[in-house]
Amino acid sequence: MMPLKINILKFTINLKHIIALSLTLFVAQGLVAQEIIEETKEAKKQDTVKPFTVQKIDGVAAVVGDYIVLDSDVALEYEKLKLRGANLENFTECQLFGKLLEDKLYAHQAIQDSIVVSEAEIRSFVNQQIEEFKLRLNGSLDEVLKLYKKEDEKSLREEMIEINRTQKLVAEMQKKIVDEIEVTPEEVRLFFNRIPKDERPVFGTELKVSQIIIEPKVTLEEKQEVIDQLKGFKRDIEENGANFRSKAVLYSQDPGSKRTGGFYTLNRARPRMVKEFREVAFSLQEGEISDPFKTEFGYHIIYLEKIRGQEYDIRHILRIPEVSSKSIQEAKERLEDVRKNIVEGNITFEEAARESSDEVETKFQGGKLINPATQDYNFELTKMDPELYGQIQNLKDGEVSNVIVDQDRTGNSKFKILSITDRVDEHEADYSRDYLKIKELALNEKRIKAIDKWQDETIENTYIKVSGDYRKCDFNSNWLKK
Repeated sequence: MMPLKINILKFTINLKHIIALSLTLFVAQGLVAQEIIEETKEAKKQDTVKPFTVQKIDGVAAVVGDYIVLDSDVALEYEKLKLRGANLENFTECQLFGKLLEDKLYAHQAIQDSIVVSEAEIRSFVNQQIEEFKLRLNGSLDEVLKLYKKEDEKSLREEMIEINRTQKLVAEMQKKIVDEIEVTPEEVRLFFNRIPKDERPVFGTELKVSQIIIEPKVTLEEKQEVIDQLKGFKRDIEENGANFRSKAVLYSQDPGSKRTGGFYTLNRARPRMVKEFREVAFSLQEGEISDPFKTEFGYHIIYLEKIRGQEYDIRHILRIPEVSSKSIQEAKERLEDVRKNIVEGNITFEEAARESSDEVETKFQGGKLINPATQDYNFELTKMDPELYGQIQNLKDGEVSNVIVDQDRTGNSKFKILSITDRVDEHEADYSRDYLKIKELALNEKRIKAIDKWQDETIENTYIKVSGDYRKCDFNSNWLKK
């Protein structure tokens, strides 16, 4: 049975699970921020190899199915994680080696299960990764080459593509194992009742926060100006042979793709862009350029470069209408009037949000913000987004903030006011009040058990050989098949 000690939404889970579920997804997706939880005292006693000893000769440290782990891979993994800011103070060489064995096991089984990953997506991610590493290493490609012990950029890219292909297979295999796992209300109840009363989690102070947002209006003339620009780009490319990629580099206002000439790979099976963007992209023929169209980010044209099965290689140019200083001032004054009416008691915050807010996601809930981590209206004070916390930290319950200048997704100014509409002080977990959080804990436990079971069975059915000093490690899993 899993240990039941819980510390504010987290189990004391052994390091194997933290690495398998968190670090792998961090490296593979570049999207998931993780916290490495310190292992238990019992786990600390397990490793007999000292942390990160320098290998004198690079050789094969292990074979897992069709994959090998080199002696140098452990040190490289350590340096990469350190470069990303991971806290590795309490990690040992044995634990990092065990993590690599798990990665190879997942990747090997993913291939056996015919899991396919997108090569274009991997190459795109490698481009981003190299730029990220260069930024962290003072912009020097030479330092990245030194980290990977490569002589040139070509060999560096080849190795990084292989590493990221493996990590993507790992993530897809893990997803396949846990994807369909759910918990019933009865399982949640039994899980909660198994926790001794003195070991139940304590949830920190929680707030409900509401906001009203007013955005400066873009005039019809400003909208038409960018539409005409995009039509001009399209005409120049189609009639005069101008290069779409060059136009995107020079004129696109999408920071995520401007440098690569507006390039993205879209997959029909895995939606990535907003609906309007996908619909236009998937309606084009190869070599065709769309007419200008609008999304929440601005106005676009798309050039369909290549169709490869489910994958569409596209380039796009984004132009964002400029907002006049007059519109900005009018929006600010309008929100100041709304705030004045709330403070004077002429209207409630909730009523004002429904009547005046420009934010569709919150206005019909009376301005209530949804916590993206929990999908409810509660924000735990210690885990709140730092920017939001900074804006509400001095507010009393029911008080309305001054008008705050913020920015929308396109970088344009918008204005908002905030209010704390409810507060629940720090408390021990209550089954009724905290059901969603307790459900997530129960689901995590069930997923971990599924990962455990899968890993034990797969190790038994896979060729695995561990060499050298690593045979002295006291692994959590039966890598040595004793």
